[in-house]
Amino acid sequence: MRVDCVLVAGGRWHDIDFARLELLKLLAEDERIRVRVFEDFEAIEAIEAADLLVSYTCDVVPSLGVQERLREWVQGGRRWLALHGTNSILRFLDSGLVDAPDWAPHFMETLGTTFRAHPPIAPFQVAITDPDHPLTVGIAPFETEDELYLSETTAPIETLLHVEFAGTAPAFVQGEWAHARHPLMYLRRLGEGAILYNALGHCRGHYDMQPKLDWFPAVQRGSWERPEYYELLRRGLRWATPPVS
Repeated sequence: MRVDCVLVAGGRWHDIDFARLELLKLLAEDERIRVRVFEDFEAIEAIEAADLLVSYTCDVVPSLGVQERLREWVQGGRRWLALHGTNSILRFLDSGLVDAPDWAPHFMETLGTTFRAHPPIAPFQVAITDPDHPLTVGIAPFETEDELYLSETTAPIETLLHVEFAGTAPAFVQGEWAHARHPLMYLRRLGEGAILYNALGHCRGHYDMQPKLDWFPAVQRGSWERPEYYELLRRGLRWATPPVS
């Protein structure tokens, strides 16, 4: 049985080309899957005709009508694998800080979280919240060097991976953070369908901070350098893909 997938890969401040290629290679491991690729969510007719949706975006917000149709599509029984910055809205202020404004509450409620900040990239430990879940069983806690997403929960979620954090995110308006557990991978159930969100997976190349910086000095690959991340992606894609009938 053919499976139709839409991959939305677009946005700013990340190496979208790298993420797009890696995801296409993973999708190609299932020969049933045919993929259409877009830079944003406005190709909603293609999404509504698809069996699954995969997104790797940053600062890409659908129009309100598309937000509503995305939620209805998931509620109708479809699955969406949402990655890294899909829940982000970023604005660089004259003060030099980065704001994450509340400009898309409907979209963020659909996703289950909204991005607020991250501390400087550094190694941290990923904890397995639910080690018995099929998406995480057999995966041990692991260390990664990535953007540690500090997000606000906007709807009921089932946390599968988390990180403990207390400290500062000095580049962001919301810069002070008391100790708390932050979800890194979770399920957001909507009607007959669901979203699997994985906040890991930062990547950036030399040209991806333009126009803020002409040349970013260090190529960053984040959790893409960890075998555990690829295993989580493969499991997420299997979860999102309709079974063989």
